[in-house]
Amino acid sequence: MRNKQKGFSLIELLIVVAIILIIAAIAIPNLLRAKIAANQASAVGSLRTLNTSCIAFSTSYGTFPAALTNLGPVASGSTASSTSADLIDSVLSAGTKSGYTFVYTAGASNQSYTITATPITAATTGQSMYFTNQSGVIRVDTSGSGATVASTPIG
Repeated sequence: MRNKQKGFSLIELLIVVAIILIIAAIAIPNLLRAKIAANQASAVGSLRTLNTSCIAFSTSYGTFPAALTNLGPVASGSTASSTSADLIDSVLSAGTKSGYTFVYTAGASNQSYTITATPITAATTGQSMYFTNQSGVIRVDTSGSGATVASTPIG
């Protein structure tokens, strides 16, 4: 009499692996789209934070900051000043966050500013470019030419 062996046959294991691969092929593109959407939402949130921080800076010091780093954290043991106002974190003040690069440009005599947010890699980190200025309106461009003051405001 033969003993029955317990376990899975090679065919059964191959079927399970094939099912897992099919599920992965469906899920990975959705995951990438979700990551891009999250990065874009983070960029808009960061622009809102930067607008609020610029207004707070202007209220405290009479002008808008000369650079993004002026909104950043203070050195250990120091107090807030016009060169480090401690209004945003060190990641955002460095100019790159969640797959987007933020470029701050001060206007004449620091009485205005513009900020652009551009994806580092359009295919994997984000597909929209954003623009804002002292008006506080955040504008979006999805064509890839770059967001400007003439771009469509986000809803």
